[in-house]
Amino acid sequence: MPTQLTAHFQCPGFPVRSVDMQRPTDNVTVRQGDTAVIRCYVDDKVSRVAWLNRSNIIFAGRDKWSLDPRVELVTKGQLEYSLRIQKVDVYDEGQYTCSIQTKELSRTSQVFLIVQVPANIYKVSEDITINEGSNVTLTCLASGRPDPMITWRLLNPSAEPLDGEEYLDISGITRTQAGRYECKASNDVASPDVKYVNVIVNYAPFIKDTKSSDPQVGRMGVLQCEASAIPKPEFKWYRDDKRLSNGQGISIQMMGSRTLLLVSNVTEEDYGNYTCVATNRLGIHNASVFLYRPGTANNISGAVAVSQSLWLLLGSLTCLLLKC
Repeated sequence: MPTQLTAHFQCPGFPVRSVDMQRPTDNVTVRQGDTAVIRCYVDDKVSRVAWLNRSNIIFAGRDKWSLDPRVELVTKGQLEYSLRIQKVDVYDEGQYTCSIQTKELSRTSQVFLIVQVPANIYKVSEDITINEGSNVTLTCLASGRPDPMITWRLLNPSAEPLDGEEYLDISGITRTQAGRYECKASNDVASPDVKYVNVIVNYAPFIKDTKSSDPQVGRMGVLQCEASAIPKPEFKWYRDDKRLSNGQGISIQMMGSRTLLLVSNVTEEDYGNYTCVATNRLGIHNASVFLYRPGTANNISGAVAVSQSLWLLLGSLTCLLLKC
């Protein structure tokens, strides 16, 4: 239901009380789309009365001069001469004057109509994918009356406010700053307007976990390698300087960010060091994984040590270029 905000005016000699004509102009505040009622009361001594907006006559007596269908006169009995404006918009804002003339003198009562507009976000950055270390600027532009306040949050578990208004600058973005960003515009006229920007941060692979095994001869050996990366990493397995592939007792399984190397029917020759290589277009990372003889896993140091072998790096890059 529209809210009605009113202003009451009276002149000396009126039935209720007199008015100090030197007082400041009253303000009436109404929300865009609501109904404003500006009230003016007269007595039976009034000979002429009119409503004006700035210098334009709206009503002269009961004759309507305005062509606006939203504007109407409210006259409950002979003493009320009020103006009602439906579906108020920003162009209705301004000064309204109730002009009253009696046989003795003329009086005017004035009110300034203020139209408030809820905050509205009219431009926000699109979802973005960016490489780690790049500079990012997110945009959130909003309109409203009064001017809205704009705030940003990264909707991670803490969701703490960020330093930024219309523009949120992020220098050298990291993978921990990826996620859903919330822009909120509020001016207390209505509920805040909220928009979201999804930020994806690409970064080179990092092997975060490996699992070795110590199967008996004739049993199956399972090696596991897990990497974190965006875009999703590709995996390769090596034994010494030889890239492994499916076949001859070897099975390689890809499971998203993990890979498994299955060695069926393990022999003495299968024990030793294997290398897992994770790559994407931003970089490469590798780690050593061991297939131990039973009972020797705890005696070998560096079971999950990261290998930085130059031959493997060069071999992996060559393989990428040759699409082997």
